[in-house]
Amino acid sequence: MQPSARPTALAVASTTPESMPDTAKGTRAGVGHFRWIICTLLLFGVTKNYMDRQVLGVLKTTLQHNFGWNEIDYSNLVFAFEAAYAFGMVVVGRLVDRLGTRLGYALSMIFWSVASMGHAVAGSLVSFIVARSALGLGESGVFPASIKTVAEWFPQKERALATGIFNAGSNVGAVLTPLIVPWITIHYGWRMAFVFTGALGFIWLVFWLLLYRKPEVHPRLSKAELEYISSDRPPSVPKIPWARLIPHRQTWAFVTGKFMTDPIWWFLLFWIPDFLQRTHGLKLMQIGVPIMVIYVLADVGSVAGGWLSSSMIHRGRSVNVSRKFAMLVCALSVVPVVFAYRMGSLWGAVLTIGVAAAAHQGFSANLFTLASDIFPGEAVASVVGVGGLAGAVGGMLMAKVVGYVLQWTGSYMIPFLIAGSAYLLALAVMQLLAPRLDPVKIQWSTK
Repeated sequence: MQPSARPTALAVASTTPESMPDTAKGTRAGVGHFRWIICTLLLFGVTKNYMDRQVLGVLKTTLQHNFGWNEIDYSNLVFAFEAAYAFGMVVVGRLVDRLGTRLGYALSMIFWSVASMGHAVAGSLVSFIVARSALGLGESGVFPASIKTVAEWFPQKERALATGIFNAGSNVGAVLTPLIVPWITIHYGWRMAFVFTGALGFIWLVFWLLLYRKPEVHPRLSKAELEYISSDRPPSVPKIPWARLIPHRQTWAFVTGKFMTDPIWWFLLFWIPDFLQRTHGLKLMQIGVPIMVIYVLADVGSVAGGWLSSSMIHRGRSVNVSRKFAMLVCALSVVPVVFAYRMGSLWGAVLTIGVAAAAHQGFSANLFTLASDIFPGEAVASVVGVGGLAGAVGGMLMAKVVGYVLQWTGSYMIPFLIAGSAYLLALAVMQLLAPRLDPVKIQWSTK
């Protein structure tokens, strides 16, 4: 509900634990837990999202053999996905803000599920590029919608944990895909792998439409839980145009973090199966367990990173200190991955990459949560969309670097060197841009 009188300026302030009402500070026993059911829906949505993304990475060697692609051809497929994802992050993120989370997420799921299944009819590099582009455009809605959902359904002190939990779905999807897709490929062919993962989206869609509503109108949400969710929520504001978001240093801090760190995750997702096959001689049916270990560790990191900053906030530390300390721990934990390319031991490399994946997810959970910490709910999906655009552009550049480096040198040294240094550099730039993570002050005209 909009305020009866529109002010000329609004300061959207974060609520610290010290300023919360006693009822919000007290025990959460008896408050209810329906918000965690919503979080579970987000977890499964991201799981499905990453299954669709990673099918191509798991089948890289198979498809290269069948279609005669070289490393640059494969990098062009990743580039096409990233380009469409970058465009969609801005357009679809804004669409989610306009249509609302329920409808926006549903339309995004339908579009990318159909696109995923469309890979099954592709017969050339060009047709695969078309399918990957459609997949990237549709999948761009998942994180703006998910972050907006967390902002609607969780108080600030629980948002990093909720984000860490749903973001763990990326790792669940990345674990399931190399276990399921090789089996489907061997028994039914690679085309059925795309059909199966794509079709799962329509099962999720049924539960989303049945269970999701905004908290204020949800029939299954108790009054006590609604009050708890709203305990530190900033006041409602009108829709905020992009022009009001771009000038803020906080926006650029978020955008920089996404631009510098998202490409590392894309690298892990699309090239690690090939790295294990190329460097350690694994076959298609042998990559499942190592990949599972990497992404189980990533799951732990996603939840642990969110828990670390949330627990510090619960203990009275500021949002600024809590989020950045957690991100620093994660950034330092990625550094050893620079040595992964030269490790002779398969499991030494797997564990080193797994720790880096865990650290990325912990870093990402806190980075995503910054959007809901410092921007009003009406702008969260748009801000995440702009950040996603930056991350996808970085991913496009990373795809070309990896493709050409592998084509020319056959070595993963440079990609792993970039991966190990990106997070500390990103955090340093973010600190320069937003040293205190002050909530943004949005101004609009009354005309």
